[in-house]
Amino acid sequence: MSDVTAIHNLVQKRNELKKEIAKIIVGQDAVVDQILLCIFSGGHALLIGVPGLAKTLMINTLSQALGLDFKRIQFTPDLMPSDILGSEILDENRNFKFIKGPIFSNIILADEINRTPPKTQAALLEAMQERSVTIAGQHHKLDLPYFVLATQNPIEQEGTYPLPEAQLDRFMFAIKLEYPSFEEEVQVVKRTTSDVKTEINPLFTSQEIIDFQHLIRRIPVADNVIEYAVTLVSKTRPDNALTNDFVKNYLDWGAGPRASQNLILAAKAHAAFNGKFSPDIEDVQAVATGILRHRIIKNYKADAEGITEEVIIKKLM
Repeated sequence: MSDVTAIHNLVQKRNELKKEIAKIIVGQDAVVDQILLCIFSGGHALLIGVPGLAKTLMINTLSQALGLDFKRIQFTPDLMPSDILGSEILDENRNFKFIKGPIFSNIILADEINRTPPKTQAALLEAMQERSVTIAGQHHKLDLPYFVLATQNPIEQEGTYPLPEAQLDRFMFAIKLEYPSFEEEVQVVKRTTSDVKTEINPLFTSQEIIDFQHLIRRIPVADNVIEYAVTLVSKTRPDNALTNDFVKNYLDWGAGPRASQNLILAAKAHAAFNGKFSPDIEDVQAVATGILRHRIIKNYKADAEGITEEVIIKKLM
């Protein structure tokens, strides 16, 4: 199959995938779009939203439609690395046997990742970056494709362990989940209080998703688009010559080079989803908010004046 045909095939399969997800999930189009961009780009996502907005249901539905294995890990203050990675036990013949933990799956929902101490957070983040784990000196490869969606509750921050900036940077997207509209909530209540069971059809195999990830990486990008992405990221750094006064007033730290890489990867996926064979500046702008939101650090003045990350990112474009 040529790459051109493969792009057309991806557009069709993505539209079918969204229809399949819509059987269960009402609305949340922008959230689903960003999660799909993340999966097909080979990245991971951080989902920020209050409890009860169907985060678990969304990821479970998505994994069924993609034909992938799904595991949910509820992070708590007493969770240890071995609880998610697995551990070695002595079997009946007094030989050590490795029992795999829930991290050995294709799609992982790390629920409330900021509720667990840094040691356990780091164990998950190693798996995200390396696609492998090391237990008792043994190297274990994780099955591909591998996608982690971590959630954070923005309301209650007491007794939590916020992710350090270096670890936040490992997430390709930070996605904000908003409350549904009145009409959407009416539909949610109708669907969830009836006895109707909806079947989700798997539309992909693991190999197909891996092939599409390679296809997206092969998409060519014009130099001016790459330069635009790098310039956009450079403008977030208060000590950079390109930075405007607004950013200097409200930001302490800007995004690093990983933001530029992710902007181009996500722009490629965004272009492919829309049937284009190369991304343009509009594709970079379309994904910029989700990619830069968690990589810029506001100062006290921005907090005092109610300036959000989204407002700052819009000023950069």
